[in-house]
Amino acid sequence: MDLGITGKKALVCASSKGLGLGCAEALAEAGVDLVMNARGTEALEAAANEIRARFGVNVVTVAADVSTEAGQADVLAAAQGVDILVTNAGGPPPGLWSDWDREDFIRALDANMLAPIALMKALLPGMMDRGWGRVVNITSVSVKAPIAQLGLSNSARAGLTGYVAGTARQVAGKGVTINNLQPGIHATDRAVALDTGASQAQGISMDEAKVQRCASIPAGRYGTRQEFGATCAFLCSQNAGFIVGQNILLDGGATNTTM
Repeated sequence: MDLGITGKKALVCASSKGLGLGCAEALAEAGVDLVMNARGTEALEAAANEIRARFGVNVVTVAADVSTEAGQADVLAAAQGVDILVTNAGGPPPGLWSDWDREDFIRALDANMLAPIALMKALLPGMMDRGWGRVVNITSVSVKAPIAQLGLSNSARAGLTGYVAGTARQVAGKGVTINNLQPGIHATDRAVALDTGASQAQGISMDEAKVQRCASIPAGRYGTRQEFGATCAFLCSQNAGFIVGQNILLDGGATNTTM
């Protein structure tokens, strides 16, 4: 399928690895030039060089922490005029409801709610002026089905989802769509960390921990960054202009819900 976005320009946050990298690769394959962002310079440059070599698109890299005002300023300086924004950030640490204080919530909000909002506020006006734009926020399955030990993530990402629900409907008439992707378990560093924790807590091997977790997923496996990226690229395509303010689960059927 021709996505119709060759020559467009995208900012993809946290795109040196994992789901963000999957999105960057899929957009590059569709002919989109990229501004790639991550905190670590070495991994970011390696990923960017690989994408340049594979797809021949222009890639600008910005090593910065977008949860900070300084990091946002650096990224936005390189991203003026982008047609596509993909926001992404690692989740806050797990814990119990009694563990978290105000500052823990502030850090979670800065990374997983306020930073995406700041990027949207900065870049949406240009998209609206040009009459076309796409925003995809990578949130979490926990927005749909809260995970008890991820209360910080539940809260911050749900707040972002509420903001998008209203904002998406205000900008759609200008040719700009905003949607959210809600990933379940994918074969990324996050899955390795979860399997490591389960392995240590239960005294089982990593393979056993993975088999145990896969058994809870109707698809029987972890997702891949490539199929996640392909979904993101479709939402950014010319074919997705009538999808507005939606939250799309990519979890292999793990969330048992009708709607």
